[in-house]
Amino acid sequence: MKNKQNVLPKKEVESVFALYSSGEFQKAIDLIKELNNKYPNQPLLFNLSGACYQGLGELAGAAKMFEIAVSLSPRYSEAHFNLGVIFQALDQKEDAIKSYKNAISITPNYPDAHNNLGNLFLDLGQIAKAVESLEWAVAYKHDFAEAYNNLGNALNAQGNEVDAITNFKKAIVYNPAYAKAFFNLALVYKDLGNKEYFIKYISLALNLKPDWGAAYFHLSQLTKYKKNDPKIAEMLSILNNNSLGINDRTNLNFALAKAYEDIKDFDKQFKALNTGNSLRKKELNYSIERDFKLFTRIKEAFNPPPSILRKPLNNSSTITPIFILGMPRSGTSLVHQILDSHYKVRGMGELNYLNKFVFPIISKNNNLDKAGLTEGDLKIIREEYLNSISSLQLKEGVFVDKMPLNFRYIGFILSAIPEAKIIHTTRSPFATCWSIYKYFFTGNAYSFDQTDLAKYYGLYMDLMQFWGGLFPDKIYEVNYEYLTIKQKSETQKLLKYCDLDWDDNCLNFHANKTAIKTTSSMQVRQKMYQGSSEAWKEYEDYLQPLIKGLSQN
Repeated sequence: MKNKQNVLPKKEVESVFALYSSGEFQKAIDLIKELNNKYPNQPLLFNLSGACYQGLGELAGAAKMFEIAVSLSPRYSEAHFNLGVIFQALDQKEDAIKSYKNAISITPNYPDAHNNLGNLFLDLGQIAKAVESLEWAVAYKHDFAEAYNNLGNALNAQGNEVDAITNFKKAIVYNPAYAKAFFNLALVYKDLGNKEYFIKYISLALNLKPDWGAAYFHLSQLTKYKKNDPKIAEMLSILNNNSLGINDRTNLNFALAKAYEDIKDFDKQFKALNTGNSLRKKELNYSIERDFKLFTRIKEAFNPPPSILRKPLNNSSTITPIFILGMPRSGTSLVHQILDSHYKVRGMGELNYLNKFVFPIISKNNNLDKAGLTEGDLKIIREEYLNSISSLQLKEGVFVDKMPLNFRYIGFILSAIPEAKIIHTTRSPFATCWSIYKYFFTGNAYSFDQTDLAKYYGLYMDLMQFWGGLFPDKIYEVNYEYLTIKQKSETQKLLKYCDLDWDDNCLNFHANKTAIKTTSSMQVRQKMYQGSSEAWKEYEDYLQPLIKGLSQN
């Protein structure tokens, strides 16, 4: 029999809370169902039910419950927030943003909602919005360590390393055991070339989290190991822990490979290197067929070639992008540092914006193989990319986007942003691929198997030939080996292509204090040196699958 008063007793709610708090989610759900019969249409019960389904990992059920809660009580800010959390977990970013904004419109003083919203904007590359949301989070909650850490990440992405450092340090003040904040602070100092502070803070991160594989990996890149180094024994001891997660295990194997390289124990180096690569490939469940299909799809988009957008028709921009691209480890960081040293240029490092706007068009547009790219597609790419860049608040008129894998999208760039400059860096294929296999590039799925890597290099070469045929004289090539031998003349030609006047600072790129967010962050702070492209020959016996594969391209 239903309660005529329809008032939900506090004691009943406390019973549900007790079950939820003790992790007895299913019992809590069963009790809520009984209460729903007695006290129908109670938003609180549906909100609690959603939290229980979330605890069980049943996200679809949780979303349904939270949606019912907000439909019964549209001003229920907590339920809107909880719904946002579920949408975010389901990777439904736009729905999550809407839910968080609903929560904030009802309760402006909602630090967690501002924090989560800021993280979503950061993930979407909307850096200015991310900074604004995260600043609101810490304004409403002055000791919000997590939000300070996230704000540090957003400011770092914006190129504001000084303020990023300030916010990471605030996160540490409010939570001295916050290992992630120490880790992020260390990486900023690494990008800035400050080895002393990097080692200081990465060591503090490891003190708080002694089995953190990623911390060991980053530390290994700036450490010169010696025989019987106690750090090697530390890493081996951690790897003996069978409960260690795959990510930590992968990072530790790459760190050990670097240590064994330093002490010239090549057998152990390749045992660790092959183990780390195999673990990462398994984790990603990668097949080279995935990239065969992607490259085929890209070519289909340019059959027939689209009409190139005329710049004045599309939000004429006051900034000129220079794209440095090619295979990773081909000299892209060196060229970036040279151009960033020019007084008119701002180097922005590896921006993932273009991939975010182009990839959905390639993967979802089923008309590409019939009609190719439309003017509407190109307008979207242009406007979204330039809008994302404008959020970075650049003062310089020329900026550099050094995402190597943008070589896949050269045709999209030149069609949608015809004022852009394209610089293609090349290097010995054996040196390039060995360096890729040796370093832990977490996102380059093709790089974790020597045979896959050789096949991918073949796809790259084929696509570059395709772009060269479609856009003759639009792609400027810089050869890494030539650049190291003829630094001044090659730099002069590079600046001429970019329509930049001469600047002596470009020869002294190693003195540039700009943050460098790549694997080469320390290398490009050294003067130009030669011979690195021959290093792979020392490992020929271990690289036979790679050598054989490259020879067949």
